[in-house]
Amino acid sequence: MTTAIKFTNVSKKFRLNIHRARSFQEIFVSLWRRQKQAAQEIWVLKDVSLEIERGETVALVGPNGTGKSTSLKLISGILFPTAGEIQVNGRVGGLLELGAGFHVDLTGRENIFLQGAILGMKRAELQKRFDAIVDFSELEKYIDVPVKHYSTGMLMRLGFSIAIHTDPGILLVDEVLAVGDAHFQRKCLERIGHLKRQGMTILLVSHSVEVVRRVCKRSIWMQNGHIIADGPTEDVTSRYLEAVYERGTPQNPASSTDNQPEMPVRIERVRFLDGQDVERTHFDTGKPFIIEVQYHAMQREKRPVFGIAIHSSEGVLITGPNTQVAGVDIPAVQGRGRVRYMVKRLPFLEGTYYVSVAVQDGQNATMYDYHEQLYAFRIAHGNGEQYGLMTANGQWTVE
Repeated sequence: MTTAIKFTNVSKKFRLNIHRARSFQEIFVSLWRRQKQAAQEIWVLKDVSLEIERGETVALVGPNGTGKSTSLKLISGILFPTAGEIQVNGRVGGLLELGAGFHVDLTGRENIFLQGAILGMKRAELQKRFDAIVDFSELEKYIDVPVKHYSTGMLMRLGFSIAIHTDPGILLVDEVLAVGDAHFQRKCLERIGHLKRQGMTILLVSHSVEVVRRVCKRSIWMQNGHIIADGPTEDVTSRYLEAVYERGTPQNPASSTDNQPEMPVRIERVRFLDGQDVERTHFDTGKPFIIEVQYHAMQREKRPVFGIAIHSSEGVLITGPNTQVAGVDIPAVQGRGRVRYMVKRLPFLEGTYYVSVAVQDGQNATMYDYHEQLYAFRIAHGNGEQYGLMTANGQWTVE
């Protein structure tokens, strides 16, 4: 196999200004005093070495702010390393962050040709592929509307469609897939699977362990700018999830430094409670169990839908309730609040379980915030049954 991407002792440093002048008066005073702005150095990557062969599909997993998205930007040439060497063999295309490279005053049609030109494609070739790009994005009605009027989901549709139709040798896909509706996410994953079978090199950043396990044979767990584990996806993701469980509630993705878009409604905290409203992570089969989701709506949003999903340690989806299916109407949210999902008699047997939490616009299915399998609880004691995931609460009779 031929190497597609190679990092050799790569490090990346950012400088963050701790104090910024907030007025012309402060600027004048700081210049008069000849004071230097205090700055903090943050090493997002530290001496990272990795190699990805042509045709591999690899995932980068780990908490936010650990260098995953930065790595993609270094590969694409948006950023340059502070130290070390990066080798990339092949044309790079992808979707790194919403709206990146789009001119907001141009229409979707015009942005297709702009993006194609940036990638080095000729106009005649783009003309041939234009219909396929629009068809995949499902934006026929809006293709001549300026993209400044597009929703985040529409931007993702257009960006992803352009990326996969411009013949990249290496496809980079960041967590932005999480903002799309379920139908288009499934469509994107099916196309990624098709490109994978064709031998394209794909590097995926995702918090969705379920997606990673479905798409990638190999995963790289990054933590604090270092590679913690690199190997078969099942092994790496299991180690990562177990570490999340041992560490407790992880960092909130909404506060990520990995360039997440500002969300109208953010999930700020998730808690597990017992029947006395005591927060805990260990529970017993048959006892009350509550999942509490604390949110912050930056503005008034009508009819949101909150949902959860509970997975086994092997990634099997056990249940996925939401407020809409349950007939719980939430007219609007604004400011901070909370929703709860209560199980009177927990049916799960002994083991570790992982919880996904989401909130979306119930009117057009736009995802506001989505935390995929980022929270864990453990069932310490079953009810006498030894095998499986759940108890059926059945009774034996002998005749």
